[in-house]
Amino acid sequence: MRSVNVAIIYYSSTGTVHTLAQAAAEGAEKAGAEVRLRKVAETAPPEAVGARPEWARHLEDTADVPEATHGDLEWADAVLFGTPTRFGNPAGQLRAFIDTTGPLWFQGKLADKVYSAFTASNTAHGGQESTLLALANTFYHWGGVIVPPGYTDPVQFRSGNPYGTSHVAGDGPPGEVVLQAARHQARRVAETAAALKAGHAG
Repeated sequence: MRSVNVAIIYYSSTGTVHTLAQAAAEGAEKAGAEVRLRKVAETAPPEAVGARPEWARHLEDTADVPEATHGDLEWADAVLFGTPTRFGNPAGQLRAFIDTTGPLWFQGKLADKVYSAFTASNTAHGGQESTLLALANTFYHWGGVIVPPGYTDPVQFRSGNPYGTSHVAGDGPPGEVVLQAARHQARRVAETAAALKAGHAG
């Protein structure tokens, strides 16, 4: 596979989406990609974070994960965004980062890259598909190439979401099926980005 750069940019409050992001990183690396795993900045007030021990603990546990920058987007041939659902939309923390990317968009630096997304909600049917579709609206504006997992691997018939990997956090931590789905999605993204890169070079 032609060498590609894959950025996995996510927000996670208590660790579920972080776990999916790690699985996606594994999938992209297995496909031969150079991977950057990046979190977005926490914008919630300290009193809100401190009110939930698991939130504060996850923030401490991931203190060594670098925060996403515009440089990561410029570097990447493909980007996977991960977020919890918030009323059927991406979390405000991820949106805050995306909303700073106007200068890159204006210069055309976000176009022609491969984009995909994954998510988690606390309950089944908790806005997972609408969250992924909402992120796709941004990818359209950027001129990106949207690559969903679809039903392109047997694991997709078990995980059940063709829009992007998703997990019901209320059922417990992500199990092997959803982690396999995340790895497959990232591998598909990396392979598609490599094919596009090879085509442009040719």
